[in-house]
Amino acid sequence: MATLLYRLGRASLRRRRLVAVVWLVVLVGLGLAAATLRGPTASNFTMPGTESQKAIDLLADRFPAASGATGTIAIKAPQDGALTSPAGQAVVKQVTQEAATLPGVVGAVDPYQAQALTPDGRYALIQVQFAGGADEVTDEQRDAYEKVGAQAEAQGWQIAPGGEVLNGEPEVGSTEAIGVLVAAIVLVITFGSLVAAGMTMLNALIGVGVGMAGLFALSGAVELTSTAPILALMLGLAVGIDYSLFITSRHRQNLLDGLSPEEAVGRAVGTAGSAVVFAGATVVVALAGLAVVGIPFLTVMGLAAAGTVTVAVLVAITLAPALLGFAGHKVLPRKLRDRKAVEDPTTGSEDRSGFGFRWARWVTRLRIPVILVGLLGLGLLAIPAQDMRLALPDASAAAEGTPARVSSDLIREGFGPGFTGRLAVVVTADSPQATQAAIPQVTALVQKTDGVLAVAPPQVDPSGRTALIGVIPKTGPTEEATETVVHDIRKQVSGIQNADVLLTGVTAVGIDVSEKLSDALPVYLLLVVGLSILLLMLVFRSILVPVKAALGFLLTVAATFGITVAVFQQGHLADLVGLDTPAPLVSFLPILLIGILFGLAMDYEVFLVSRMREDFVHGDTAQQATINGMGHGARVVTAAALIMISVFGGFVFLEDPIIKSMGFALAIGVAIDAFVVRMTIVPAVMSLLNNAAWWLPRWLNKILPNVDVEGEGLRAHLAEKQHANVRSARVGPRGAPPVTHPPDTSPSHRA
Repeated sequence: MATLLYRLGRASLRRRRLVAVVWLVVLVGLGLAAATLRGPTASNFTMPGTESQKAIDLLADRFPAASGATGTIAIKAPQDGALTSPAGQAVVKQVTQEAATLPGVVGAVDPYQAQALTPDGRYALIQVQFAGGADEVTDEQRDAYEKVGAQAEAQGWQIAPGGEVLNGEPEVGSTEAIGVLVAAIVLVITFGSLVAAGMTMLNALIGVGVGMAGLFALSGAVELTSTAPILALMLGLAVGIDYSLFITSRHRQNLLDGLSPEEAVGRAVGTAGSAVVFAGATVVVALAGLAVVGIPFLTVMGLAAAGTVTVAVLVAITLAPALLGFAGHKVLPRKLRDRKAVEDPTTGSEDRSGFGFRWARWVTRLRIPVILVGLLGLGLLAIPAQDMRLALPDASAAAEGTPARVSSDLIREGFGPGFTGRLAVVVTADSPQATQAAIPQVTALVQKTDGVLAVAPPQVDPSGRTALIGVIPKTGPTEEATETVVHDIRKQVSGIQNADVLLTGVTAVGIDVSEKLSDALPVYLLLVVGLSILLLMLVFRSILVPVKAALGFLLTVAATFGITVAVFQQGHLADLVGLDTPAPLVSFLPILLIGILFGLAMDYEVFLVSRMREDFVHGDTAQQATINGMGHGARVVTAAALIMISVFGGFVFLEDPIIKSMGFALAIGVAIDAFVVRMTIVPAVMSLLNNAAWWLPRWLNKILPNVDVEGEGLRAHLAEKQHANVRSARVGPRGAPPVTHPPDTSPSHRA
């Protein structure tokens, strides 16, 4: 693979204008396709096969008038008893009528008829039924709904429209640009060259543009959840910068070692590019592996992110060499750009006084205390993870001041938390008589269930075969007691004869999704850990190195879960991330985090440990190889990790709690894995294992394919090529004297 990438890098530089034009055409073409073919994103998370989803599908077929999105308008009168006065009744009826005539609304329930009033006569609820689902409600319809009751508010009333209809697409604004700006600063400091930093950033932005344009072009044919494009954006941007950083860093070192730009970029793509391809492949495999879980919206999220990572890899190994060709020696710091400095091999002589070498010596010398402190520290950080609860966030976790949050707070204030998480029992049978006979039985069983506050009168479809019964629990949608109520109701009504009884509603859907994801989490974690051991065994020809890497990944995941639970669920230091209300973690965060962190952890593992193996197989002791790998890789890995943390951290500033928690968890996970696990615990463990780290049984070595990530085959190819050139030069043309060339003594002749 390294030899193939070496040739690809040289070809991309030689034909740099063609490569740049091709990528520009692809970007413009996909941009136009995205503008014309882009479809809406989905804000709901469905789970085929669950009872709640079966009930929704049944309602859509038999009772379409009740299958659309619902809204709840909370009303607060200026003083107690105002709702019972003639003037107050007139205001409420006027708001009800206004809501009923909104575009897309099929009806609004009068709170006096539904008895949705508080005993003190100050709070009321108007239930609004939309014709289409939440994803079918247009922005114009949503805006009109949010403006209901403006006239009543002018008279001192508080009108707060809310409900699932307000579940819109999270907006990506300017706040995440802070992360990109920090990443740009890190690049400038790392490279000491505005040209190198700007070229790396441009390369990554083009890759992200192509990936996102392609994703939106497909959104007309494939349903995307609202969080899928944002996940793809944050991951594509982060790995795009990192992958270009790896190749540019190796190219610059090759230039300093006296190689020509074409040879330098070829060797950079052949060596660092091999690590990029492998790292990108692990990310893609881990994300695509989410399909194994069997959850459609999670599969789409994983494939969308995997697509942008794939584009980032392709851009890094083709467009990056082309741009490096345009930049020439300007990718070097100004003081090293003059011809003499570049051609002098001593300019690239190895400096072992840098921080990376000093850190590696310190870690390997104190390896046992370092390992113990690292394990103890990560273990303590992981403790809160044992209390982790998963749920789909409700409006009570939305940012303060948003319409959904204002409505939720008003409902909780007047009626209690249970009214924000209504349940719906669907009763259906083959005949109206069977349905009518089952309704009172179901109602009685639900009413006597612990944790149920109230049961609403049934709504029956025109055919009389399907009925919808509203249920109000005593607790909020994401509380553990509500999960118990859902399971108890289902158990109570399971014995009804001659009718099907299903429990659904937004709260029940969230509980079903969370439980399905919780069940899938151990299976997926086992799959990822097994995959990491297998892949790294192929790369490093070792057993203990992959096992060590997998255990380090588990430490990263555990500590990341612990910190995220402590902040987002338990509320510790929540103000620092702009979190208004602690709540359970969004149900798909852990499984998504495992997939992404797996790929990124393998990225840093390969970049650091491949250099250790390279030096070990070329004669260095295991101890010195460990120090060399850290010394050469620490600066680049530090820069790459800081860039990832900056990009992911930029999404913490968004208001949406789902995106906020994703950005935070990924930023923390990268920080722990890069700085604590890969750059501290890994060299300490490698030093402790010594030669045993590279042991592999002979029989296993024979059957494992050689993927040659560190470029061993490339070195052999270059040596053979140089030998052939020397022989040809010595023979010379017919009649000419032999020509001799001094041997290449540059310190990085090893690519």
